[in-house]
Amino acid sequence: MMHYFSLASLLMILWLLLSGHYNPLMIGFGVVSVLITLLLSHRMRVIDEESHPVHLTGDLFKYWAVLVYKIFQANIDVVLRIIGVRPIEPQLIRIPFPQQDDLSKVIYANSITLTPGSASIEIYPDSVLVHTISKEGAQALIEGELADIFPIQQDEHNGKQS
Repeated sequence: MMHYFSLASLLMILWLLLSGHYNPLMIGFGVVSVLITLLLSHRMRVIDEESHPVHLTGDLFKYWAVLVYKIFQANIDVVLRIIGVRPIEPQLIRIPFPQQDDLSKVIYANSITLTPGSASIEIYPDSVLVHTISKEGAQALIEGELADIFPIQQDEHNGKQS
C-alpha cells in the first residue's frame, strides 16, 4: 500500500509542476489522471519494491551527492591521464556485488559506468566485470570505494535490507 501512496504522491507532484495551473479544474484533472494511472498500474501488477523502491528514498539523496562528487573527482583524474600527467594503465577486474538483489546489482553497475574512467562490461550472478583506465581506479573499486556509499545496506543480524 505504501508503494501506491508513494507513486500517487510522486505523480501528483509531477502533474502540478508540469501543468503550472493550480485552479480546481486542473487539480481535479490531475487527481483523475493519477487515479487512472494507479488503477492501470495495479491491474498490470507493476507496482512493487523494484518498480518503485520506496525503501531507497532516505539514503538516495546522500548517495547522489557522494556519487556526483566521485564523478567530479574521476573527471579530473581522466583529464590528467589524457594530457599525460598521469599514466593510462587499463585494467579489467571482476568486483563482487555489495548486495545480491537485482535492483542493487543494476544500481551498482550503473554507478560504476557513470564514473568516468570505468565501465561495467558484464554482470555475473555474484560480480560485475569492470574496465578501468588506471590501476588506482581498479584498486579503489576493489577496496569498495563505491560500495561504501551504496544506499541499500544489509542488516548484519538477519540479512534483510534496511
